[in-house]
Amino acid sequence: MIKVLLADDHAFVRDSLTELLSASGDVDVVAQCEDGEQVLDAARRTHPDVVLLDLAMPRVTGLQAARELLAAHPDTRVVVLTGSLTPALVAEAQEIGVVGYLLKDDDPGALPGHVRAVAAGGTAWSDAAASAATPRTGGTGCDERN
Repeated sequence: MIKVLLADDHAFVRDSLTELLSASGDVDVVAQCEDGEQVLDAARRTHPDVVLLDLAMPRVTGLQAARELLAAHPDTRVVVLTGSLTPALVAEAQEIGVVGYLLKDDDPGALPGHVRAVAAGGTAWSDAAASAATPRTGGTGCDERN
């Protein structure tokens, strides 16, 4: 079972995500937090494989919680799950070390697959977040056509 910690300030969203992920059969939501301030303590107690964080939460934002969590537990797999998308937010998430940035209006049926991919060491970036991401250096610089 993949252990997931959810953090979102809306109970309906937390409950809906828990139901969606639990129905997949291989995901167990081990903690729900309504505030970013609760995330670090909950992660210490439950040792999740994946942490799904909303950005806009009272007291401590998702990015602040991610920063603290990854500083204390650098191997934690953190994914932002939010309704907010700007290049600055995506860049900050990348800088912190999150491994995914998903939007709440993405296909909900894809979420369990994203969680599996992240738990297995992969990443989960929505198309819109990937487009807003800071271009990474590397690649060939070639435009190949057949």
